[in-house]
Amino acid sequence: MTTRLPAWSLFAALIAMAGLPIYIHAPKFYVDQYGTSLAAMGLTLAALRLIDVVQDPLLGWLAEATRPIRRATIAIATSLMAGSLYALFAIAPPIPPLLWFALTLTVLFSAFSYLTICFYAEGVTKAQTLGPEGHIRLAGWREGGSLLGVCLAATAPVALAPLTAQPFTTFALIFAAVALIATLAMRREWQGTPAEPTAHPWDLFRPALADPLARRLLLIALLNASPVAVTSTLFLFFVESRLQLPGWEGPLLLLFFLAAAASTPLWSVLARKHGPKPVLLTAMILAIASFLWTLTLGTGDLIPFAMICAASGAALGADLTLLPAIFAQRLAQTGTPEAAAFGLWSFVSKLSLALAALTILPALQAAGFQPGATNTEPALKMLTLIYAGLPCVLKVTAIVLLARTPLTMPLKDATR
Repeated sequence: MTTRLPAWSLFAALIAMAGLPIYIHAPKFYVDQYGTSLAAMGLTLAALRLIDVVQDPLLGWLAEATRPIRRATIAIATSLMAGSLYALFAIAPPIPPLLWFALTLTVLFSAFSYLTICFYAEGVTKAQTLGPEGHIRLAGWREGGSLLGVCLAATAPVALAPLTAQPFTTFALIFAAVALIATLAMRREWQGTPAEPTAHPWDLFRPALADPLARRLLLIALLNASPVAVTSTLFLFFVESRLQLPGWEGPLLLLFFLAAAASTPLWSVLARKHGPKPVLLTAMILAIASFLWTLTLGTGDLIPFAMICAASGAALGADLTLLPAIFAQRLAQTGTPEAAAFGLWSFVSKLSLALAALTILPALQAAGFQPGATNTEPALKMLTLIYAGLPCVLKVTAIVLLARTPLTMPLKDATR
């Protein structure tokens, strides 16, 4: 029986294209194109992410309740995601730009969240058909595809700029084509099994929240996602203003995500050989070293920052591959409803982005930082401290928590 893992990799790439890269490009696009202020953008992004915080568990419940018609709901969500991305970048706002930004991103991220929840939930079932190390094997294909999708989406608008007067419109059309191909490739993988009757959505979340290990993993995921939320929000500003390397944003982003994608198979192999926990801790320490080095950089430090991008990208590959695999293994052990549990997983990831947007962009504006302008040294120092110093603190906290977490907790503890 064919495993059809390349289809999983392609669909993962599609979802990833609409995630972190949009969070990187969209705020700066609207700041540059329509003159939106950093503080207003930060508050809007925070509000959007707080909507996600509320709706992701509900989307997990919806994904569980609509399992019998999953292929249809996947097609609908994919169409909404492609359409809203086109509206975000390719259609001149017919209403105030900030409101258009909020409306299109609400649809985009809602569809993105639903697809992510269904995809990872279906992966729990798929992994059980791949042998004793199925979760790690599937994670390698899935996260490798995700990172390649991120590479494409993060760099495409910059790479297309010399070729077309409307690079973001072209990118939106490319995304629509990928969406169609990926949906067709994945259509046979959605099982559409009957949904179990549930009296209340809370009944689906209760098993994950009642399991001490699952709760601990959700907290680790929140702390571990926060550094990426901070750096992704500020990456373009840091390269343009602190390093003063305009035009290098695209190549540096590509290097970062290619390093993450290239490292994914290695992390998977090491995790199968040495166990996921020590390998993940090693990668997290590598990330801290990268952040500390970034604190020392100044104008024109292209080569050191390129090395940092490669190292931190490799560390991200472990984060995205191993932590969801550990969580999925626990769900399989406890028999927890997968879609609802990954609704909670998506919830904590989005919460980190909401907190980052709510705090860091207004803080930068309060410090006097102005994008695309000549900034004072105190403003640039604040940019560096938030971009690299804050992630260090968050990452150290996540390391301590993971190091103190036993991943072999008996199943009986899950019912306490």
